[in-house]
Amino acid sequence: MVTPGKLARRAALFEQLAATIAAGVPLIQAIEMASRNRSTGVPRKILEQLVHHLKNGHTFTDSMQLVSGQKRDPDITTKRVAKEYWLSEFDMALLSAGEDSGRLDVSFKTLARYYASRAKLIRDTIASSIITIVTLHVFLLVFPISYLQRLALGIVNNQYSECLPFLLEKLEVFGILYGAAWFLMFSGQGNRGEGWRSGVEGICNIIPWLRSAVKYLAVARLAMALDALLNAGVPVIRAWELAAMASGSPQLKSEIFKWTPQLTQGSTPSDMVAQISYFPEMFTQLYHTGEISGRQDETLAHLHTYFEEEGNRKLQTFCRVLNFLIYFTIAITVGIFVISFWLKYYGTMLNSI
Repeated sequence: MVTPGKLARRAALFEQLAATIAAGVPLIQAIEMASRNRSTGVPRKILEQLVHHLKNGHTFTDSMQLVSGQKRDPDITTKRVAKEYWLSEFDMALLSAGEDSGRLDVSFKTLARYYASRAKLIRDTIASSIITIVTLHVFLLVFPISYLQRLALGIVNNQYSECLPFLLEKLEVFGILYGAAWFLMFSGQGNRGEGWRSGVEGICNIIPWLRSAVKYLAVARLAMALDALLNAGVPVIRAWELAAMASGSPQLKSEIFKWTPQLTQGSTPSDMVAQISYFPEMFTQLYHTGEISGRQDETLAHLHTYFEEEGNRKLQTFCRVLNFLIYFTIAITVGIFVISFWLKYYGTMLNSI
């Protein structure tokens, strides 16, 4: 399960590797130093296996694939824990580009900023939702009033069997609530299969604000990866394919992978970008301008910054709207309970008269 703390520790790992490599420390020694730093939260066996492959003459890219289980090494058995950890397609694309260009420190620094930004975004989202979550728990605990009344009377009269309906009702309600929350967190993990992630993206695409946020953040990751890959000298077609995988959007990846025949026949990426409705108009225009002017690196850096900020802003807007809807629903429900109570109370009084 990806948590803000785990993302922050991952950012700290990449920050340490960037600093040590920039200081002139060889990659193997830098990883060995990181393996002794427990604050990064990385299982030491993972980094030891990475060092093992590097010492056996493998490239850093091959070593990452061996550790993550994408490749097999007959000389060592990769344990299950290694397959589950840390290197996503996004990470591997950027680090492979850094290795090809001799700028691994820059790639590590970029990933450190990326994961620190993600950790901050999740923390801010959780912080802004705490009051709403507490309010929702109090509401579900108190209402319906009839169950709470039976609980209180059962405790006062020492008839504890009367408390059972309250406990069963709350067990059912909170079980559904926490089950739904767990399912949402499980669904949102980036290491799920392609079909699963496509389904989650399809659901996000029908929700206002969230649809734009998911799209903008995917475009921001694509621009970030594309900038690093092109600067590393990766061929344009391969760079776009790797950047598409790094975007985290199965829909965008599927669209870009259809480009290959047309690109090999002489079409430019800007021509293909203009044919896909997934890309916002601003991205299409600026990418075309950067391609013509030969300042693609500056353009992609600006696009990454803009769409990341806009995606984060739209995601925060979605969270605020969701919080408001929860508050509004609770207020309406409480109002209905209160009105029903007084109507019943005065109705009883009128009938007695």
